Amino acid sequence: MKYILRLYIAGSSHSSSAAIAQLEEICKNHLSESYQLEVIDVLENPEMAEKDKVIATPTLIRELPPPLRKIIGSLTERQKLLIGLDLIEADRLTQGENK
Repeated sequence: MKYILRLYIAGSSHSSSAAIAQLEEICKNHLSESYQLEVIDVLENPEMAEKDKVIATPTLIRELPPPLRKIIGSLTERQKLLIGLDLIEADRLTQGENK
């Protein structure tokens, strides 16, 4: 299964750098070679942000596999990011907490 991801950032801020680093690490460890990641700076490409209706950064859009998903805000919470990308199931977290 191929993942197509688009990450919207705003300039070279700390949150932008952290989002890129976290996402790259997850892609390398969980998706191997089966992903395409495009990083878009909204300051340089505002028309792309408008087209995808991005209102805050960072925003991660998972185009493929369907359904389309948007993760808005900090990408530093690894478990939530993995759930948002459907790489782990949410119930795995709650099962782990109950043990």
